[in-house]
Amino acid sequence: MKVRLDKWLWAARFYKTRGLATEMIAGGKVHYNEQRCKPSKTVDIGAEITLWQSNVRKTITVIALSDKRSQASIAQELYLETQGSIEKRNAEAEQRRLLAKHHRSEGRPDKKQRRKIIQFKSEQ
Repeated sequence: MKVRLDKWLWAARFYKTRGLATEMIAGGKVHYNEQRCKPSKTVDIGAEITLWQSNVRKTITVIALSDKRSQASIAQELYLETQGSIEKRNAEAEQRRLLAKHHRSEGRPDKKQRRKIIQFKSEQ
């Protein structure tokens, strides 16, 4: 069975539409065996695919082929994410979580704080 890369990525539910999968491949966001490729590249079992989904980089190994989009549980059986990719993704998520926690604002000032701000501005 021969399956195009853009069709396989769509069937494996990495991208919502086949057009989006084609766009990502053409834009260099998807690498097949560590090389840029075209959307029409034929996918082989055992191939390593590196792709970006939003801000997350994933490295997967192809373990089955399909050109039809079906349930998510079936689509997950088409590939296996590498252990290094999982660890790196979790570390980056933790780092983003810590940065987001650090940059939270306290919100709008309450009435007492507003009065202090007005008083401070009027003194200058």
